Amino acid sequence: MQRRRVHTVVIALVVLVAVSASVLGGTLLVASNAPFDRAFEQQNGAHLTVQFDASKTTAAQLAASAHATGVSAAAGPFPTASITPIDDHDQPLPGMTVVGRSRPTGGVDDVRLVRGRWATKPGEIVLSSDGRTEHMRSRSIGAVWRNPDLTVVGLARSVSETADGWVVPEQIVPAGYQMLYRLTRADNAEQVDAVLAGIGTEALTASKSWLVTRQRAASDAALFVPFLIAFGLLGLIMAVLIVGNVIAGAVSSGTRRIGILKALGFTPSQVVRAYLSQALIPATIGAALGAVAGNLLAVPVLAKTNDLYGTNDSGVEPWVTIAVLAGVLALVTVTAWIAASRAGRLRTVDALAVGRTPSPGRGRWAARLTARLPLPRPVTLGLAQPFARPVRSATIVIAIAFGAAAVTFSVGLASSLTEIQAADSHGDVQVNLARMSMGPPPGGGGGKRQVSAPPGGEKATPADPAAVLSAITHQAGTAGYCAVTAGDVTVAGLGGTLESQETSGTTCADGYRMISGDWYRGPGEIVVATPFLTATHTRIGDTVQLTRDGKQTSATIVGEVFNTENDGLQILTGAGADTEPDLFTVSVQPGTDVAAYAQSLDTALSPLRAQAMVNEHGTADEVLIINALTALLTVMLTAVAALGVLNTVVLETRERVHDLGIHKALGMAPRQTVTMVIASVTVLGLAGGALGAPAGVLLQRTIVTKMGDTAGFHLPDAVLNIYVPGELLLFALGGLVIAVVGAMLPAGWAARTRTATALRTE
Repeated sequence: MQRRRVHTVVIALVVLVAVSASVLGGTLLVASNAPFDRAFEQQNGAHLTVQFDASKTTAAQLAASAHATGVSAAAGPFPTASITPIDDHDQPLPGMTVVGRSRPTGGVDDVRLVRGRWATKPGEIVLSSDGRTEHMRSRSIGAVWRNPDLTVVGLARSVSETADGWVVPEQIVPAGYQMLYRLTRADNAEQVDAVLAGIGTEALTASKSWLVTRQRAASDAALFVPFLIAFGLLGLIMAVLIVGNVIAGAVSSGTRRIGILKALGFTPSQVVRAYLSQALIPATIGAALGAVAGNLLAVPVLAKTNDLYGTNDSGVEPWVTIAVLAGVLALVTVTAWIAASRAGRLRTVDALAVGRTPSPGRGRWAARLTARLPLPRPVTLGLAQPFARPVRSATIVIAIAFGAAAVTFSVGLASSLTEIQAADSHGDVQVNLARMSMGPPPGGGGGKRQVSAPPGGEKATPADPAAVLSAITHQAGTAGYCAVTAGDVTVAGLGGTLESQETSGTTCADGYRMISGDWYRGPGEIVVATPFLTATHTRIGDTVQLTRDGKQTSATIVGEVFNTENDGLQILTGAGADTEPDLFTVSVQPGTDVAAYAQSLDTALSPLRAQAMVNEHGTADEVLIINALTALLTVMLTAVAALGVLNTVVLETRERVHDLGIHKALGMAPRQTVTMVIASVTVLGLAGGALGAPAGVLLQRTIVTKMGDTAGFHLPDAVLNIYVPGELLLFALGGLVIAVVGAMLPAGWAARTRTATALRTE
């Protein structure tokens, strides 16, 4: 090990990276196993969240429902209302549901503070930090809102997603009440529905089962599995390749030394154990450091997972680290033993007679061929070197290919996820056709106004759609619009209600990615996503029976679209002539300041009692985590590939040190020596890149498709086919970059070697 310091360091670093990647991947795989369930139990989540109309029931009547059959615990009733506030930048915010709650805990749905404090008096609000209010998460604590007057004092998390914000109960003139229930049995929808039926009164307006939230969380967590497995396998395969190459190189370059050891009385098994120790000692050190590094890298990622799901455990499982250490060291042992066994099989006389340089005839054809190229002699000498050791060169080509594949896959995965995010973005500005009214405090007077909403819904004094549309079309910077009417429908053969969206306008299809079929042309034709087709066992061209407002109609499925709204069960169709829109989405012309446009349009719409706000399209936390992990693991795998090149070039340079001395004696300058060494890895880098780039594309398509299948969606071509020929050429050249970076250090060592020293070396 003292004589082969570079080889020792390479083995330690390669195993360190392999163990780090495997511990990180394994820990995250375990953490992604039912994180919602862990958070739900830790926070006493609500199995059933029910909304009641305050005008049709009383708080005392709702409190009695805590003793209904099947209910083990209950919290509430909490007063609720809907608001559409204006933030401290004078920008309107989307409508949100607020709940009056005096404290965050209560036995059911214990809300956990993320930052700040709980609201203690009127005029204070705590915002939910779940994904539904992601656009508000950037609002700093201390921000002051209008309509109503509220100050943000904290961020909190509800695993049951029971509200967008919380205020003190006396802040609200209730439009409704919320009750939260934990059930004795809630393993399936039938058990939850049975309890709901026992609770149900004519005042019940909406309900949500924990199974719906759980299903969405499970699909989000499952997205991590395919790409973590892919990176883990890449890391292990590269570790095996490079460790095997290092040991095989040590045996081939130490043939004469092996002969001396055997002549001194070493048995074949002792020789094998000696070379096996050269791998296991640094591998053990690297594995130990890798285990520490992997767990340290996992901690911030798991902290983000805790933030997403509300879990409060570390997520680090000791058995994962132990299993990875045992597995990687076992792989290193087997790989090193196979490579070292050649040393045990060598005959003593043959080993003593063989020098370190390859046999004279090996690779000679390549030397003669490259000598004819119209290139400087140092370049042609370097280009011929890989062919003298074809097996060793092939191993490094594969390692570089894995590195290039990791880079190609990483960029492709990030681009696919970005495209998926873009497919969820529809319009730049949203126009609501009603502004929320603010009621005076009970009993009159000039006290602080309270949050209020008219009974029976959050719409108030709706605007004239024709007048609003005229204002939109006459606003400078408008590129197009879409009038949207949302409603609930039932589908024959499918239980429950589904969300329906009727649209008309010039940009209704913008942002949607068609998978197959066509966009609808009017009422009677619908476009749906994969989960709808799966749930109804239908396909394009089939007819389904829809019931809306008691009226049954037939609709033909004309297209399949990528649409994640309502868990992929949303129905998109054309609006009828007499349909009144609920809102408009507006697309602005390229180069238009969206915020300024929204503010100007809101001013124009204010007399019409409508409201315009920016459609904020933030990046989902899951996407940010996946992109960060992908970048981290790609850097690690690229480093492993570069270390493999470093070891090979060091080995080649030391084996040919006598030839190097001759070249220097004949006048080769240090710069030409560097050129020769760099040229020796050029072919390997180009070959590795040429193999790795297509492999990365295949891996990207496979993993992204698998992630879509896990979530229950077919993915459009725009998500899968994200590479262009110029990018693929750059990724192929990435293999050359890896090879050159790995060769720079030994190239400098070769250039600094003195001629006399090189000539004296055997």
